[in-house]
Amino acid sequence: MDHEGSNPTKTGSLRGYHPENYELPEKDDEIYEIILGAILTQNTTWTSAEQALNNLNNLKAIKPEKLLELSDETLKAAIRCAGFLNQKATYLREVTRFFISLEGRTPNRKEILAVKGVGNETADSILLYAYKKPEFVVDAYTKRIFSHLGLIPEKAGYMEVKELFESTLPKDVPVYQEYHALIVEHAKRYYQKKPYGVEDPLKDYLV
Repeated sequence: MDHEGSNPTKTGSLRGYHPENYELPEKDDEIYEIILGAILTQNTTWTSAEQALNNLNNLKAIKPEKLLELSDETLKAAIRCAGFLNQKATYLREVTRFFISLEGRTPNRKEILAVKGVGNETADSILLYAYKKPEFVVDAYTKRIFSHLGLIPEKAGYMEVKELFESTLPKDVPVYQEYHALIVEHAKRYYQKKPYGVEDPLKDYLV
């Protein structure tokens, strides 16, 4: 249960920033797992979300039909470690029904955003990592780093930041995936605790 697409950085990495392998997903089950991970990681750490995925896997529920067969009690118990279990149980069922309805085709952003529990960040994560579509993912780390460096307004909206990156970077899936992974890794090193970015070496390049 370790698809790089669902977890853009991996623990235990080397000191230097590193290119990741984004070959997955190739099969429907792998796509579905990444979609579940995108829901489970909302408002929690990837470690907690991954544990929830492992619990679902132990129940043979990383298959759409199997997940829908789970009782509410069983599903909530499996994902309790990811928090917000009532909401996420509902969201997992909704996104699962949506996934089944696609019948193997790739959805567009508008369709995904219409699913209950899916906002901008989750939609872009699903499109970028599960379906390999060039949709840049903006998360809290992105805003924290780039507002601290004075590159975006502190209160910039999601779409404003997304459009900035997409107008600057090549419209390329591996570039978006790796750039997002690097942001996460950089934030873990320099933006986890307040005051943020005190030792951020990027500041030296902006003088």
